[in-house]
Amino acid sequence: MRYRCTICGHIYDEEKEKVPFDQLPDDWKCPLCGALKRDFVPVGEETKKTVVIEEDFDEMENLTVAQLAALCSNLAKGCEKQYKFREMEKFRELSDYFSAICPPSDRDGIEDIAEMLMTDLETNYPNVEAKASAAADRGALRIKVWGEKVTRMLDSLVGRYLEEGEEMLKDTQIWVCTMCGFVYVGDRPPAVCPVCKVPDWKFQRMEARA
Repeated sequence: MRYRCTICGHIYDEEKEKVPFDQLPDDWKCPLCGALKRDFVPVGEETKKTVVIEEDFDEMENLTVAQLAALCSNLAKGCEKQYKFREMEKFRELSDYFSAICPPSDRDGIEDIAEMLMTDLETNYPNVEAKASAAADRGALRIKVWGEKVTRMLDSLVGRYLEEGEEMLKDTQIWVCTMCGFVYVGDRPPAVCPVCKVPDWKFQRMEARA
């Protein structure tokens, strides 16, 4: 059988590898992106959820202050990549404003993050796909694909952290793709981003907070 990584698409072919997938150790990871064994699915058995959207997210008034801060921050990054620096600065100002007035969150623990990531994967991304498909919005569908892969990687890393704790980050580095947000844990970034395919120099090393 063949198994596909749901994050980067790497194929594990049992015939070529000479080791059945279910006999791989539990701590085996994707050789390309570092995803966990549980992030692989048999080729041909990938399933997608289709969710009917009842909420109308077109109105900005439905967004929380924290969501507005994140939205404006992402728009600023998008403008920067398109060399629209005037617009970038305006969105950064808005993001800083919303961040400053955002009330503190009482859901900032690792378990809370794991739960929110799962909600994104099981509900929110299917919602985005359903709405983008209905509108025939190819750009939104592409964003959804990239975003979902990055979220799956974050879910995988959080799962590892819950199992391994701080040992997971000992004597290694954390790298983030500045184009799509893909997160990689290792001494060096991957030669090519598994999600958006940019070269390794597009990765930024994250510094530990004091």
